Amino acid sequence: MAADEPLALLGGTFDPVHYGHLRLAEDVHRALAPIEVRLVPARDPPHRGAPRASALHRLAMLRLAQEEFPDLVIDPREIERPGKSFTVLTLEGLRAEMPARPILLIIGADQLLELPKWHQWRSLFELAHLLVIARPGVPLAIDSLEPHLQREWSRRYTRDVAALRNRPAGAIAMQPVRPQPISATAIRAALAEGRVDAVRGLLPSAVLAYIRSNRLYGPSPDAA
Repeated sequence: MAADEPLALLGGTFDPVHYGHLRLAEDVHRALAPIEVRLVPARDPPHRGAPRASALHRLAMLRLAQEEFPDLVIDPREIERPGKSFTVLTLEGLRAEMPARPILLIIGADQLLELPKWHQWRSLFELAHLLVIARPGVPLAIDSLEPHLQREWSRRYTRDVAALRNRPAGAIAMQPVRPQPISATAIRAALAEGRVDAVRGLLPSAVLAYIRSNRLYGPSPDAA
């Protein structure tokens, strides 16, 4: 990727990675090309409980999924960094590496609603643009945002996603993608009950094979 092309980041636990994550990232890659899209797995997410699978298992599953989505890049810096996986630390590290490159932080509408609870959340705007993705079943009414976030939205929102290429950080935009009502929680629950057929087609077959061979999320392969 050229140094002046935007960099988009999709973070998460990826516990496990599924087509909802992968197709969302692929849609952003196609819609905003040329752009680099990185998947950034969290080692220790600060806003939710500990992932069920270890960091190394989740990273291995991402690498298998990448074989099906070769345009996507995996950035393991949060896995390699000890402590809580605060997004602001990740962005600070990237900004030190690439001071002028436009960086887009992909977040779901549900994450936007919770943004004021994030560590040093106002600093995010100094480090990146926010690219907000609609989530099935999550209405996004601007007047329902926390008041400080409403003010940031009013100052920073643009309908012109292409304009995010013109400066390194500071804007908010929305990007439509194909709806992907796939839940890692539901996948884990189905696997815990041994219902492997219920999750086929929701995640890459190589990832499902890895889950079964390593006995992640539920009963052994023999029990399924």
